[in-house]
Amino acid sequence: MKGIVLTMHALHLGEQALAEQLTVIAARHTREHEVCHVTRDLALWSNEHCRRLAEAGRHYGLRLDGPSPSPSEPSASDRHRAAEVLGRTPEYVPELLRDLRELHLSAAGNSLHWVMLDQAAQASKDTRLLDVVSFCHPRTLRQMHWSTTMIKNLSPQLLTAGDEQDG
Repeated sequence: MKGIVLTMHALHLGEQALAEQLTVIAARHTREHEVCHVTRDLALWSNEHCRRLAEAGRHYGLRLDGPSPSPSEPSASDRHRAAEVLGRTPEYVPELLRDLRELHLSAAGNSLHWVMLDQAAQASKDTRLLDVVSFCHPRTLRQMHWSTTMIKNLSPQLLTAGDEQDG
Protein backbone atom coordinates (compact mmCIF):
# COMPACT_ATOMS: atom_id res chain seq x y z
CA MET A 1 0.00 0.00 0.00
CA LYS A 2 2.94 2.34 0.47
CA GLY A 3 3.42 2.52 -3.30
CA ILE A 4 -0.20 3.54 -3.80
CA VAL A 5 0.12 6.24 -1.16
CA LEU A 6 3.32 7.61 -2.69
CA THR A 7 1.80 7.60 -6.18
CA MET A 8 -1.38 9.30 -4.98
CA HIS A 9 0.70 11.95 -3.24
CA ALA A 10 2.84 12.56 -6.34
CA LEU A 11 -0.24 12.73 -8.55
CA HIS A 12 -1.98 15.13 -6.19
CA LEU A 13 1.04 17.43 -6.33
CA GLY A 14 1.11 17.07 -10.12
CA GLU A 15 -2.57 17.97 -10.45
CA GLN A 16 -2.12 20.97 -8.15
CA ALA A 17 0.83 22.14 -10.24
CA LEU A 18 -1.09 21.58 -13.47
CA ALA A 19 -4.09 23.57 -12.20
CA GLU A 20 -1.80 26.44 -11.29
CA GLN A 21 0.05 26.20 -14.61
CA LEU A 22 -3.25 26.30 -16.52
CA THR A 23 -4.41 29.34 -14.57
CA VAL A 24 -1.14 31.17 -15.26
CA ILE A 25 -1.36 30.34 -18.97
CA ALA A 26 -4.92 31.69 -19.07
CA ALA A 27 -3.79 34.95 -17.49
CA ARG A 28 -0.69 35.21 -19.66
CA HIS A 29 -2.44 34.63 -22.98
CA THR A 30 -5.65 36.65 -22.74
CA ARG A 31 -5.36 37.70 -26.39
CA GLU A 32 -5.62 34.07 -27.45
CA HIS A 33 -9.27 33.62 -26.52
CA GLU A 34 -9.47 29.84 -26.96
CA VAL A 35 -6.29 29.33 -24.94
CA CYS A 36 -7.50 31.66 -22.20
CA HIS A 37 -10.96 30.15 -21.81
CA VAL A 38 -10.11 26.48 -22.28
CA THR A 39 -7.18 26.57 -19.86
CA ARG A 40 -9.47 28.03 -17.20
CA ASP A 41 -11.87 25.13 -17.70
CA LEU A 42 -9.05 22.58 -17.69
CA ALA A 43 -7.74 24.07 -14.43
CA LEU A 44 -11.15 23.35 -12.89
CA TRP A 45 -10.76 19.73 -13.98
CA SER A 46 -7.37 19.42 -12.28
CA ASN A 47 -8.81 20.99 -9.13
CA GLU A 48 -11.60 18.40 -9.22
CA HIS A 49 -8.96 15.67 -9.60
CA CYS A 50 -7.26 17.00 -6.45
CA ARG A 51 -10.53 16.87 -4.52
CA ARG A 52 -11.22 13.30 -5.62
CA LEU A 53 -7.67 12.19 -4.82
CA ALA A 54 -7.89 13.79 -1.36
CA GLU A 55 -11.15 11.96 -0.70
CA ALA A 56 -9.77 8.61 -1.89
CA GLY A 57 -6.53 9.19 -0.01
CA ARG A 58 -8.34 9.27 3.32
CA HIS A 59 -9.03 5.55 2.88
CA TYR A 60 -5.24 5.05 2.92
CA GLY A 61 -4.66 7.39 5.84
CA LEU A 62 -3.32 10.02 3.46
CA ARG A 63 -4.09 13.64 4.24
CA LEU A 64 -4.05 15.59 1.01
CA ASP A 65 -5.08 19.20 0.75
CA GLY A 66 -7.82 20.23 -1.58
CA PRO A 67 -7.01 22.03 -4.80
CA SER A 68 -4.37 24.69 -4.66
CA PRO A 69 -5.72 28.21 -4.48
CA SER A 70 -5.71 29.81 -7.88
CA PRO A 71 -3.33 32.70 -8.34
CA SER A 72 -5.18 35.97 -8.28
CA GLU A 73 -6.48 37.15 -11.61
CA PRO A 74 -4.56 40.06 -13.07
CA SER A 75 -6.50 43.30 -13.18
CA ALA A 76 -7.83 44.64 -16.47
CA SER A 77 -5.13 47.32 -16.52
CA ASP A 78 -2.44 44.68 -15.89
CA ARG A 79 -3.78 42.59 -18.76
CA HIS A 80 -3.94 45.63 -21.03
CA ARG A 81 -0.34 46.62 -20.24
CA ALA A 82 0.83 43.04 -20.75
CA ALA A 83 -1.00 42.84 -24.07
CA GLU A 84 0.63 46.08 -25.22
CA VAL A 85 4.05 44.88 -24.18
CA LEU A 86 3.65 41.33 -25.47
CA GLY A 87 1.35 41.81 -28.43
CA ARG A 88 2.17 39.41 -31.21
CA THR A 89 5.85 40.10 -31.32
CA PRO A 90 8.33 37.36 -32.25
CA GLU A 91 9.22 37.08 -28.55
CA TYR A 92 5.57 36.34 -27.71
CA VAL A 93 5.12 33.49 -30.17
CA PRO A 94 7.61 31.05 -28.65
CA GLU A 95 6.19 31.79 -25.20
CA LEU A 96 2.75 30.53 -26.18
CA LEU A 97 4.15 27.41 -27.81
CA ARG A 98 6.49 26.85 -24.87
CA ASP A 99 3.58 27.15 -22.44
CA LEU A 100 1.51 24.67 -24.45
CA ARG A 101 4.46 22.27 -24.61
CA GLU A 102 5.04 22.47 -20.85
CA LEU A 103 1.34 22.01 -20.26
CA HIS A 104 1.37 18.87 -22.38
CA LEU A 105 4.39 17.45 -20.57
CA SER A 106 2.83 18.11 -17.16
CA ALA A 107 -0.42 16.43 -18.20
CA ALA A 108 1.56 13.48 -19.63
CA GLY A 109 3.35 13.04 -16.30
CA ASN A 110 0.01 13.03 -14.50
CA SER A 111 -1.37 10.58 -17.04
CA LEU A 112 1.40 8.11 -16.25
CA HIS A 113 0.59 8.38 -12.55
CA TRP A 114 -3.07 7.69 -13.35
CA VAL A 115 -1.98 4.57 -15.29
CA MET A 116 0.06 3.37 -12.33
CA LEU A 117 -2.82 3.97 -9.92
CA ASP A 118 -5.19 2.18 -12.28
CA GLN A 119 -2.97 -0.89 -12.34
CA ALA A 120 -2.51 -0.85 -8.56
CA ALA A 121 -6.25 -0.39 -7.98
CA GLN A 122 -7.02 -3.32 -10.26
CA ALA A 123 -4.43 -5.51 -8.56
CA SER A 124 -5.74 -4.65 -5.09
CA LYS A 125 -9.38 -4.73 -6.22
CA ASP A 126 -9.90 -1.21 -4.85
CA THR A 127 -13.15 -0.14 -6.53
CA ARG A 128 -13.08 3.25 -4.82
CA LEU A 129 -9.72 4.10 -6.37
CA LEU A 130 -10.77 2.60 -9.71
CA ASP A 131 -13.76 4.95 -9.76
CA VAL A 132 -11.49 7.95 -9.21
CA VAL A 133 -9.09 6.84 -11.93
CA SER A 134 -11.95 6.08 -14.34
CA PHE A 135 -13.32 9.58 -13.87
CA CYS A 136 -10.08 11.57 -13.84
CA HIS A 137 -7.70 9.84 -16.25
CA PRO A 138 -9.83 10.38 -19.39
CA ARG A 139 -9.96 14.08 -18.56
CA THR A 140 -6.18 14.19 -18.24
CA LEU A 141 -5.92 12.52 -21.65
CA ARG A 142 -8.24 15.22 -23.02
CA GLN A 143 -5.96 17.90 -21.52
CA MET A 144 -3.06 16.31 -23.39
CA HIS A 145 -5.05 16.02 -26.61
CA TRP A 146 -6.13 19.66 -26.45
CA SER A 147 -2.56 20.89 -25.94
CA THR A 148 -1.33 18.75 -28.83
CA THR A 149 -4.09 20.04 -31.10
CA MET A 150 -3.31 23.65 -30.19
CA ILE A 151 0.39 23.13 -30.88
CA LYS A 152 -0.42 21.56 -34.25
CA ASN A 153 -2.79 24.38 -35.15
CA LEU A 154 -0.61 27.26 -33.97
CA SER A 155 2.88 26.10 -34.91
CA PRO A 156 2.69 26.67 -38.68
CA GLN A 157 1.27 30.15 -38.28
CA LEU A 158 3.41 31.27 -35.37
CA LEU A 159 6.70 29.70 -36.36
CA THR A 160 6.61 30.97 -39.94
CA ALA A 161 5.30 34.48 -39.19
CA GLY A 162 7.58 36.96 -40.89
CA ASP A 163 9.15 34.37 -43.22
CA GLU A 164 7.17 35.78 -46.18
CA GLN A 165 8.84 39.15 -45.63
CA ASP A 166 12.33 37.60 -45.54
CA GLY A 167 11.87 35.75 -48.88
